[in-house]
Amino acid sequence: MQIGVISKNEALKIAREKGEDLIEIAPKANPPVAKIIEFGKFKYQEEKKQKEANKKAKPSDLKEIRFTPFIGEGDYQTRLKRIDEFLNDKDKVKLVVYFKLKQLGSKTFGYDIMDRILKNLGEGINIDMKPKFLGRNLIMIISPTNIYGKQKIKDQTISN
Repeated sequence: MQIGVISKNEALKIAREKGEDLIEIAPKANPPVAKIIEFGKFKYQEEKKQKEANKKAKPSDLKEIRFTPFIGEGDYQTRLKRIDEFLNDKDKVKLVVYFKLKQLGSKTFGYDIMDRILKNLGEGINIDMKPKFLGRNLIMIISPTNIYGKQKIKDQTISN
């Protein structure tokens, strides 16, 4: 129930009559906004709002998926499904193609895998870190945008 603009003394009097507290909500507003409510109930409602806000503002985790340059089709599809799940959960994904010493001569296969992943995932992917070699690993970090999963990718490639 809204009472309107009244003096502080009148508001305190009404709060005492109801057996509740007068709680200032927006002190910097003109005129200041206050509620007549039990303090315990007010505190509970505020904690509930805070918990709800914390659920919505889930921090983005960095998940890692590892590939080899000569990965089998079944393994590739399994990892692709995991990447899709992570992106749907709004997590960042670190894609790593790790090379054994004998395989370092075929670095282009790593870039080919990264291209293939981007094409298979569809539109709505941010490339946070373009593919680059760190030691024997080719690393790329991707994250979802708000439209992830709604449309398939058209023509997104990565140059060596």
